[in-house]
Amino acid sequence: MSDSPKLDPISLRLAAANALIRRRRTIKPKDMSEKTIEKEHLAAILENGNWAPTHGMTQPWRFFVFTEDGRQRLADYLQSLYKKLTPEAEVQPAKFEKLGTSPLQAPVVIAVGMSRQDIEKIPEIEEIEAVACAVQNMHLTASALGMAAAWLSPPICYSDEMRTWLGMPDERDKCLGFLYLGWPKDETEWPEGTRDDLTDKVVWVNK
Repeated sequence: MSDSPKLDPISLRLAAANALIRRRRTIKPKDMSEKTIEKEHLAAILENGNWAPTHGMTQPWRFFVFTEDGRQRLADYLQSLYKKLTPEAEVQPAKFEKLGTSPLQAPVVIAVGMSRQDIEKIPEIEEIEAVACAVQNMHLTASALGMAAAWLSPPICYSDEMRTWLGMPDERDKCLGFLYLGWPKDETEWPEGTRDDLTDKVVWVNK
């Protein structure tokens, strides 16, 4: 019987990257368990976020980490801010309740911020893109650990009030949502994912 062909190092690295990227899923707080996140795992997730690409080395990402009782503080503020910014006739009880329960369903909630460059040499959109890359790094790291993660952005997160509450006083700064981290309730199953055919999203220009 012949030996199986050996994969070269590049093929092995590509296979590992493919598996990780295509395994990543959004698993919402309601589907997370109460299992705690080890400090070293959280540290790895944050550090990998810090290694995102950044034009001009501005490194605009800012992470506000809510754990333990801090999650209740966040939940209370989200509910109060929702009521403050939403006309009374438009308040939806289900949304109000969700804002108060979601932070308590995940062991860790990271508010994701974008700190604007003082001289504004780098376009704002590129700073936002850099923060998005940082979140993707963190989400992929969580997935590699077998953890559940979800980047959610209720409309109130973009408000000046939310930005100020997080401690970003510059009106050019932004809150870009919340990354919820935890462990799936059923760690033996992982959600299936699909994507539409890539050929509908690519244009080749050869000359």
